[in-house]
Amino acid sequence: MINAVLVFNNSGQPRLTKFYTQLDTGVQQRLISEIFTLVANRPSSACNFLPLPPLLATTPSAAATPTQPHNDTPSLVTYRHYATLYFILISTSTESPLALLDLIQVFVEALDRLFENVCELDLIFNFETLHATLGEMIVGGVVVETGLDKVVKGVREQGRVKKRREVGLGGADGLGVVGGLGMGRGWR
Repeated sequence: MINAVLVFNNSGQPRLTKFYTQLDTGVQQRLISEIFTLVANRPSSACNFLPLPPLLATTPSAAATPTQPHNDTPSLVTYRHYATLYFILISTSTESPLALLDLIQVFVEALDRLFENVCELDLIFNFETLHATLGEMIVGGVVVETGLDKVVKGVREQGRVKKRREVGLGGADGLGVVGGLGMGRGWR
């Protein structure tokens, strides 16, 4: 089960925080801060998997009998770093880490198709599309769709995608964002 999906920029500002398990708001905020610090301080040559910080070990949802571990206990952090954004999944031990990396890849590629070379500002100003894309892929912490074409088609059918007009080199926002997250050509 996926317990949370987080997206941060390089400065640690959350661009998406979606929790599928109930946590106290204070615990969520400390967890967000702690996970970003752990992920951001890792070298780029390190693997994309981390054990979950001990912060959640004290929450009631993590309390199982001492002799039997609970399968729904969050235990793994999986992440990918693309240009200016970190995409992070918190999951249970029952999820395959490699499948989670693939899920992140499909999520980012779907956003790239929907926004035609996605950038951080697309996620800020079109958060409805961001949430709709995630909603097509994950429902209640369970992965329901990983087919890129089906995800993109589902979001487009909802009418949640707003196209960005190109004005000169700066785009519609006039902030000079060119090239997005670098996902269109050779971003892998």
